[in-house]
Amino acid sequence: MTAAQLTARRAGPLKGTVRTPGDKSISHRALILGALARGTTEIDGLLEGDDVKRTAAAMAAFGAGVERLGEGRWRVEGRGGFSEPADVVDCGNAGTGVRLIMGAAAGFDLAATFTGDLSLRGRPMNRVLKPLGEMGARWICRAGGRLPLTLRGGHLTRIVYTLPEPSAQVKSAVLLAGLQAEGGCEVIEPEATRDHTERMLRGFGAEVEVREVGGGRHILLPGGQTLTGTKIRVPGDPSSAAFLLVAALIVPGSEVTVQGMLLNPSRIGLLDTLGEMGADLSVTNVRDEGGETVGDVTAHHSELVGVEVPPERAPSMIDEYPILAVAAAFASGKTVMRGIGEMRVKESDRIALMSAGLAACGIGIDEQPETLTVIGAKRGNHLVAGGASVTTHGDHRIAMSHLILGLAAEAPVSVDEPGMIATSFPGFVELMRGLGAEITEAHPAAA
Repeated sequence: MTAAQLTARRAGPLKGTVRTPGDKSISHRALILGALARGTTEIDGLLEGDDVKRTAAAMAAFGAGVERLGEGRWRVEGRGGFSEPADVVDCGNAGTGVRLIMGAAAGFDLAATFTGDLSLRGRPMNRVLKPLGEMGARWICRAGGRLPLTLRGGHLTRIVYTLPEPSAQVKSAVLLAGLQAEGGCEVIEPEATRDHTERMLRGFGAEVEVREVGGGRHILLPGGQTLTGTKIRVPGDPSSAAFLLVAALIVPGSEVTVQGMLLNPSRIGLLDTLGEMGADLSVTNVRDEGGETVGDVTAHHSELVGVEVPPERAPSMIDEYPILAVAAAFASGKTVMRGIGEMRVKESDRIALMSAGLAACGIGIDEQPETLTVIGAKRGNHLVAGGASVTTHGDHRIAMSHLILGLAAEAPVSVDEPGMIATSFPGFVELMRGLGAEITEAHPAAA
């Protein structure tokens, strides 16, 4: 039997109130810090997607007690550090997971071999390996810093590291390694990135100092610190909520509320951009949960206009550009997304795949190395044509973005490899159907 396809087509308006799965970034960090800590960490709302499950399994391999208590409820018994795993650590498709785990493992006297699926094995790790190497870690790997990779940790020294490009993964890997480094570490960010690691380290009892110096952000972490287990409530993932909100904006008559969405300032660039495009969005019930700001976000169908998205906004919405491109397809005028070269080294080359998919659906596209321009269909006073069968190369965000497009296009849109959606958004199809979306599964006949 050939692989299943999912197809999305126009139906009635989307209506309802939902809660998205837990934030993926925070879920990875909760498991890793819980394993590094001494004592019990209880996690509520953990994202139970494939990526996070791989990180949970990795923490068990490094010696932590990891137990699922119920839906989204997990317990981690930390031993105060990592021990050497007995087997290869397979991180699946989890780019965030493997980079953060390598940073954490680098601080201990052990050797660990990491691998992943075909996509992850093709993604370069050099940006993380460079600072870890400067601290004293060693490794052997495939050309270009690619997995499989064996890391030799221990005996790290202090580093003052300036990020050459914005990357919360690199920053976090250095901070996790710095916990065990003699003298700790200092990371300098010319452009601020998501700060979940700094916040969560404090939640586990660590001392973390953040200074704003000359337009840059300096994160100082003293060495020799012991983390203590804690309780963590994982807020709703804004990257997952983005698909629901954009769906409501482009499907006529829709009104969708996403409850408990993370509103960390480093993660809401998409809300700012959609607001500039004329989106009818409202935020209510803003509150604090476990050191993070959350709220309920409601989206109504809106007439959108194209905008220019400044490059400095990219770190706060790098995972949301694929679904922003879908919103732009239904806008009037062109939307220009600059400074997004990071999209080319995600699970896939997301600029190339979004360009190909949107073009196949009748949308005007201009693709440059660091820029994507989408010419909204409203310029011609008609709907997006749709009608394409989109190749996703196993990228969950490419698949979900084109399914959302299909809900408002003139002709249905299909995507291949839909199973990959579970890496970040388990239950996506069922949730969308519950809101009124028409998304069907089929096994195309073999040629």
